[in-house]
Amino acid sequence: MNTASSTEVAYQAQLQTKVDTLASLLSPFYQQDMDVYRSPVEHYRMRAEFRVWHDGDDLYYIMFNKETKSPYRVDSFPAASETINTLMSRIIELVKMSPVLRKKLFQVDFLSGLSQECVISLLYHRQLDDEWQTQAAALRTELNKDFKVSVIGRARKQKVILGEDFIVEKLPADGKTFQFKHIENSFTQPNAYVNTHMIEWAIAQSQGLTGDLLELYCGAGNFSIPLAAHFDHVVGTEIAKPSVDAAQFNIAINNIDNVQIARLSAEEFVEALAGKRQFERLKGINLTDKQFNTVLVDPPRAGLDPATCKMISQFDNIIYISCNPHTLVDNLQSLSETHTVARAALFDQFPFTDHMESGVLLKRK
Repeated sequence: MNTASSTEVAYQAQLQTKVDTLASLLSPFYQQDMDVYRSPVEHYRMRAEFRVWHDGDDLYYIMFNKETKSPYRVDSFPAASETINTLMSRIIELVKMSPVLRKKLFQVDFLSGLSQECVISLLYHRQLDDEWQTQAAALRTELNKDFKVSVIGRARKQKVILGEDFIVEKLPADGKTFQFKHIENSFTQPNAYVNTHMIEWAIAQSQGLTGDLLELYCGAGNFSIPLAAHFDHVVGTEIAKPSVDAAQFNIAINNIDNVQIARLSAEEFVEALAGKRQFERLKGINLTDKQFNTVLVDPPRAGLDPATCKMISQFDNIIYISCNPHTLVDNLQSLSETHTVARAALFDQFPFTDHMESGVLLKRK
C-alpha cells in the first residue's frame, strides 16, 4: 500500500471513530444520521508555529513529541497549507544567511489563507533595532517576489510590523466569495476547507427561517456575514475588541448593510435583552424593533453558562456550533426541555486528533 492510500485509510478510520463517538454522545437527543464533513488529509491548516533550533551554522525548525516531549526536526509540515510549506523553507534559507535576523530567533509563526496571503511572525529573545528592521524589510521584499507577505518581529514588549498584521482571506460559500480579515495572534478557524462547510451547513439550516438573527460569540463575523442574506437583520456580539474591529472591516469589505456588531459578552447581552442593564456599546442598535426568531451560538470550550442557556431557550430556532461535544451535551440537557434536535453535523476541523467540532439545529417543541 502506498503512502497516500495508507494515509487515506488511516484518515477514514479516525473520522469514523469521531462519528461513532459523537453519535453516542448525542444519542439521548438525536438518533438520525449526522451530516459529516471531512477534511483534506494534507494542507488543511492555515496556521502553524515552529520553534527554531540553532546548531552551529545550521538552523532549522523543530516540534516536540507530545508523549516524550523530545524535539524533532521539521523541514516540511504536510498538515499546513501549501503556502506555509513553500515559505517555511525559503525563510530558513534567507534567515540563515543573515546574522542579524537569526540572532536569538526562537520561533516562527505563520498565518495563511486560501487567498495565499501570509503573515510571518519572527519571535526573538532580544530587542529589535533599526538594523533588524532593515534586514527584515529585505527579507520581505525577497519573499514578495512570489507571495503577498507581511513580516512581524516580536520581542518582549515589542512588535514591529512590516506590511500588515493581518491577511484578507477569501472563502467560497453559498455560491459567493466572502472576504475576512484574519488578524495575527487572534482566533480564526484553522481549517479553511472545513470552515466553508460549517458556513454552508449553517446557511442550509437557515433555509425557510424568517425574521432576524442574533449571534453570540460572533468573532469577526465568520457566520454573521454569510448568513446576512438569509435574515432581515443580524445582530452579533463578541467580547474581544480585535475581533469586533475585524468584523466591522469585514462588513464593509463585503458590502453588507444589515449586520451590526456590539462588543459585549454573552452574559452582558443577556442582561441587555432582558432590559436589566443599558450599555453604551449598544448605542445605535435598537433591540426592541428586532424579531429575533433565530439565535446562533459558537461558544468557547466551556460551553454556555446557565443564564445564556435560559435566554436562548426563548428562541424558536437555535443553531449551536460547538468545539466541545461534552459541554454541548451538558447544554442540551437543559435546552431539550424546550427544543428538539432537528439536525446534527460533525465538522472534522482537526483531522488525526481527538478534537471534534459539531453543530446542531434545535427547533422549539
